[in-house]
This record gives sequence, C-alpha cells and structure tokens, in this order.
Amino acid sequence: MKKYALFFLLLLITIPFSAQYKPWTSAEQPLKEIQALKKQIVKPNFRKKDYLITDFGAIGDGKTKNTEAFKKAIEKCNADGGGRVVVPKGVFLTGAIYLKSNVNLYVSEGSTILFSQDSNDYPIVFTRWEGMECMNYSSLIYAYEEENIAVTGKGTLDGNADLDHWWFWCGATKYGYNESRPGRQNPARAKLHEYMAQRKLARERIFGDGYYLRPNFVQPYRCKNFYMADVLVKNSPMWNLNPVLCENVLIERVKVISHGPNNDGCDPEACKNVWIKDCYFDTGDDCIAIKSGRDEDGRDIGRPAENHIIENCEMKDGHGGVVIGSEIAGGAKNIYAIGNLMDSKNLDRALRIKTSSSRGGIIENVFFYNTKVGAFQEAAVRFNMHYEKPGNFIPTIRNIWVENLTVEKGGKYAVFSDAYESSPVTDFTMINAKMNGIEIPYKVDYMKNVKLKNVTVNGKPLTELKN
Repeated sequence: MKKYALFFLLLLITIPFSAQYKPWTSAEQPLKEIQALKKQIVKPNFRKKDYLITDFGAIGDGKTKNTEAFKKAIEKCNADGGGRVVVPKGVFLTGAIYLKSNVNLYVSEGSTILFSQDSNDYPIVFTRWEGMECMNYSSLIYAYEEENIAVTGKGTLDGNADLDHWWFWCGATKYGYNESRPGRQNPARAKLHEYMAQRKLARERIFGDGYYLRPNFVQPYRCKNFYMADVLVKNSPMWNLNPVLCENVLIERVKVISHGPNNDGCDPEACKNVWIKDCYFDTGDDCIAIKSGRDEDGRDIGRPAENHIIENCEMKDGHGGVVIGSEIAGGAKNIYAIGNLMDSKNLDRALRIKTSSSRGGIIENVFFYNTKVGAFQEAAVRFNMHYEKPGNFIPTIRNIWVENLTVEKGGKYAVFSDAYESSPVTDFTMINAKMNGIEIPYKVDYMKNVKLKNVTVNGKPLTELKN
C-alpha cells in the first residue's frame, strides 16, 4: 500500500503543473493580466546627484577617446550611492561602457556617445551571442549582476558600425565582406555551436580577437531594474538592445534606427517582467524579438521569456514586427502586444513565431491586440516550427489570440503556418480582423482548435483554415 500511496502522491504533485495550461476564452482575461503586470514593472529611482563626465577628463571633440573618463565617472557615482552620470553636448568617443548599480547614464539632448571601431576597446566578458553563452567582446554598453541601472536622455548612442567596421564580419558581400579582407564569423559561430552541443563550460568558450563574433550594443546581463528612455540608438554592430536573464525591464520612447546585419531592435532574452512602450524601430532584422536561449543552453538554463508587454510601438523595416524566437529553447509565455503600428514594404511579417525541433520549448499565451498594419511582405501572422535545422525536441505553440487587426495594403498571406503533425499550432483565435491587399488568404498545415470570428480578407469572410 505504501508503494501505491507514494505513486498517487507523485501523481498529485505532477498533475497541477501539467494542468496549468488554460487557453483564454475572451480578451478580457489577457487585458486584466496586462493591467496587473503593469503594476509590477516600475522604473528605478536614482539619487539626485549629477556627475558630469567632463569633470573626469572627457573631451567631446569626436576624436579623443574617453573610455577612462566614463569609467571614473560611473565608478565615483556608484561609490557615492548613485545618481546621474551626465554626458553634455558634444561627441564623446569611447570604448565599452560598464554600468554599475544605481547609475543612470544620462545622454543630454545634443550629445552623442560615439563608440570606437577598434575591437581592442571591448574587453572579453561573459556574454551571450545568438543565445549561446561564451566569453566574447563586451557589448558597447554592458552590465553584469547590477541593480537599478539606466540609460536615458534625448541624446544619441552611435555604434559607429558600417560596411568597413563590424558589419562585414557577418560574411555577406552586401555588408562589405570579400575574400581579400580578414574577418568572417562563420567558423567561430560553428565552433560555438559545437561547444554548446558538447556542453563545454561557458567560461571556457573563449572568443574575441581573431574570431569575429560581433558585440551587441546594450546588454545588461542578470540585472534587476533596468530602465532605458528617450535615446536614439543607431548603427549597432549586431543586436541593439539585449537584456539577458533580467527582471523588471522598462524601455520607453527609445528610437532604434539600425540597418546592419542581425540588427534586431530589441531582444529581451530569458527575461521576466518586461515593458517596451512608445518606441520606434526601423531595423535590418526583427524589430522586437523575444528570446530565451538557443538549443542546449536555452534548455539547460531553463528560463523562459515571461510576462512581456509591447505597447504603442511603431515598426518600419524589419524581418518581423513582434517576433518570438528563434532562440527560444527556454520557452515563452504571457506575451502581450497591444496598440502597435506597423507599415513598410520591407517589413516581412507583423506577428511571427519561429522555432524548431532543435530548440523545443513551449510558446504559449500570446495576445496580439489592436494592431494596425499598412504594408508587409510575407504574412500578417506567421508560425514556423521548421526554422533552421531539425532536432529531437519538438516545440509547442499554443493559445495565440489575435484581435482587432487591420491590414490596409497587405502582403502575400493573412495567415501562414508550418508546424509538425505531432505538434500542431493549438488554440489559435482570430477575432475582428480586416485584411486587405492580400494575395493568398492563407497557407497552413497543422492547426488545432482554430476559432475565427468576424475575419475578412479582401472583403470576403474567412471562416476556416484548412490544410
């Protein structure tokens, strides 16, 4: 009897976990969840004390390297208990900036932080590169296990990347690569994949000089209470805003204009409680891409992207407007995109979920509400479980709710789905969607529990999605 009692106890323990999944039955449910979540995400407060970088030797002539001045100002501000490190008008050239707790890096209107094009100005730090942990160049602005940090002000962050610096390392000729110049990331990227598959210790995966893995722009890593507001971010070597394993992230009124390779606008990665609002994205890759790690690293760490609000943002060029994936092996849940505006012939998709069986993981509870789209290329809503190489970890996509979607100028598909027969996209709801200028209403394979209500494509009702 004791053996059976233990069996039933274990069963009771496991049942609630598997029973947590409950698809929404009305928009009122996620709307209430959003209101509750907004109360949890608050910007940090800072001591009312300014530290002017020019008082620490900085010269804003665009030529003098001010890395030490930034370092001294930030360290002094932190040691005193925090405040604002102020960048006045001028162009201040620098290498990597490390943000410390209780420091608000304030970039004044009329000022530019211009980042060095010399890779030697970016020390090797513990980082993530395309969702894989390693030792590589510091991001241009970096923090590790810090708390209460910010980048604010109406000035400019210029990553200074171009066809002759950073971008050509991607190995594509359209970004300046040719065989006569040194620098191509492909061999190192393959080596990092190999290290990850072998589960080599992350701090022993050492890259940097000679490997050509481009740094991201802003990467707070394992930080709490990260705030970013009002700045213009442009010309990143790679991903622009990439908080990793952070909690309580608020990004508002930031403008990202960056058209280089893999120049995603904002990639919150394995973060909890994130609010991105009133921002502008015009990018060379996904505008917003929510991530939780690639393959073994994502699964082993096991931190999902959780509780994200994307509100009142404008998206122009990009591979996707609101994207989940592809580095999503840790899963994603409770993703709310509300009141966003998208319009560009160079925008491929409005809502995109991309994953693969080399990733695995569960993507659930995605709410896409009150979205206005002008033009796009491929699909208004796109599901893809066959992104990149296959593996042995079949992903799950479920409880996706799209309501109040308008498309004016259209694109190829309204809905495009590519899933596994053994793992269909489940509980997809679309309500009050009016899409015009669509070439083909839909192309889908495996979907289950689809609900369409008041959906029209080119003026004709869409009542079903059949294989």
